[in-house]
Amino acid sequence: MPKMIILDRDGVINEDSDDYIKSVDEWIPIPGSLEAINRLKKAGYLVTVATNQSGISRGLFNEEVLRQIHDKMHRLLARRGASVDGIFYCPHGPQDNCACRKPKPGLLFQIAKQFDINLAETVFVGDSISDIKAAEMANAIPVLVRTGRGEQVMQNSPEAVNLPVYDDLAHFARETLRKRG
Repeated sequence: MPKMIILDRDGVINEDSDDYIKSVDEWIPIPGSLEAINRLKKAGYLVTVATNQSGISRGLFNEEVLRQIHDKMHRLLARRGASVDGIFYCPHGPQDNCACRKPKPGLLFQIAKQFDINLAETVFVGDSISDIKAAEMANAIPVLVRTGRGEQVMQNSPEAVNLPVYDDLAHFARETLRKRG
């Protein structure tokens, strides 16, 4: 069974915004995040992305713009010799009550089914309480980064007290690969 790391997007791979990432120009990688993905891939991990994109249901952008944003991410990763194995997103808003919007675990279940992985052995790196809850509900291993909303989650959420916490995705990748030996 392949080893996988699942990443949230906004706040983990790229800078987040309370106004949503609505255009290609607004998608700005967090320093070191793309290199971290490259290191994880070179070490043999599958890397996928699980992201809520309710800006679609809110009419802030459409799926074509989201595709263009993800194309930018793919291009920037490719320049570093890296890639992600899949991007799974929920286009729904909170009112839609779908199974794929985090904190529900639907996206993680989709990833597990497509890649035939055991979620109990899979880390999900996120920056929000919904990421943590989705990982827990899917029986995956939740990890928090301080970037994005992570610092706020650490200060305000008792759920984060016992979680592994890393400064950013680069720190997570360094420590994960160091521990792996």
